[in-house]
Amino acid sequence: MADGQAMDEVVTFTSELIRIDTTNRGGGDCQERPAAEYAAARLAEAGLEPVLLERTRGRTNVVARIEGTDPAADALLLHGHLDVVPAEARDWSVHPFSGEIRDGVVWGRGAVDMKNMDAMILAIARSWAREGVRPRRDIVVAFTADEEASAEDGSGFLADEHPGLFAGCTEGVSESGAFTFHDGGGRQIYPIAAGERGTGWLRLTARGRAGHGSKVNKENAVTRLAAAIARVGAHEWPLRLTPTVRAALTELAVLYGIEPDLTDVDRLLEKLGPAAKLVEATVRNSANPTMLDAGYKVNVIPGEAVAHVDGRYLPGGEDEFRTTLDLLTGPDVDWEFHHREVALQAPVDSPTYARMRAAVEEFAPEGHVVPYCMSGGTDAKQFSRLGITGYGFTPLKLPEGFDYQALFHGVDERVPVEALHFGVRVLDRFLRTA
Repeated sequence: MADGQAMDEVVTFTSELIRIDTTNRGGGDCQERPAAEYAAARLAEAGLEPVLLERTRGRTNVVARIEGTDPAADALLLHGHLDVVPAEARDWSVHPFSGEIRDGVVWGRGAVDMKNMDAMILAIARSWAREGVRPRRDIVVAFTADEEASAEDGSGFLADEHPGLFAGCTEGVSESGAFTFHDGGGRQIYPIAAGERGTGWLRLTARGRAGHGSKVNKENAVTRLAAAIARVGAHEWPLRLTPTVRAALTELAVLYGIEPDLTDVDRLLEKLGPAAKLVEATVRNSANPTMLDAGYKVNVIPGEAVAHVDGRYLPGGEDEFRTTLDLLTGPDVDWEFHHREVALQAPVDSPTYARMRAAVEEFAPEGHVVPYCMSGGTDAKQFSRLGITGYGFTPLKLPEGFDYQALFHGVDERVPVEALHFGVRVLDRFLRTA
């Protein structure tokens, strides 16, 4: 088991990584290099040989390999991103890049997304070096840039330009799984991610006839765009159940003593109460309008109007997504992918999933482990190009009332010290048996 020094280091590393401002505003506006150098130095102190790689100056990734005892075994990828989304200091109780530790809680941007996991990985690697521990299979550690935008400078670059660093990797583990979900009725659920919806960020463009704002104009680009966006936003997507979501609904129904009737999923979700939050966003595709851009003067009808939509589609659902967008946008509005990534699915009957479940149950015997599909996406999408199956497994034992999912990209992001300690113990246990 990870030693006491690892428990101290995971807190220190989380705090110190938060203090390194790696805000990713998109469009290349980010510098991960200071955090990458920090992580690489901690790995080098553990006797590893980290490699720093950049596609763009300052957008730095770190990769290192921990050799296992069985050279014939498939390797495991353990990855976390170094960048974070923006934070407005005036909205926070503490400065978002202070890394302040107060009342047993580490505060700051990245505390849950996902410098906590980065710190766990560093703490475990160093603990193993002190103890002389070697895992059964090779473990490739990767800290990536640019996950909060396109991943072009991060996992996409690594997968496309440096596949040799991931030789032998068949499975990967990263963020957004094995956290405590309190259902309000005394149950503690630990969802492990075994799938992700695909990413379809869209640019919609309406074109029309420019003219004076006081004249009748039947070819108004703004009107055409508004009508299309209204249709997209109001569309009710049909129910589609993937194997991962079926497994999640079935296991949750059993947990609550409910008949797992998958012929009436909406009714089943109602019966699950708060636990339905773990599933409800992943039983359908979705498309949410998020940005509008049109015109430059109130009395001028522009010839073009643009909107952006955050689209997500289930594994196997991309064709339906495309066809539906064609119908909803109509003949007067064109759409294209501004950014597109595949949907993912991982088996929930694999030995790796079973070992993750066992690791959680060892340290949280009161908990109930279930699979789930993430509504968003992670770097696992890019690494899937290398044939790597991805799971979400960032263990955290959280107190009741601590809304973990709301803190992703939210104000006052923070993580309890005890949650970090739990994460190190569970992740260490899993990696030793993986």
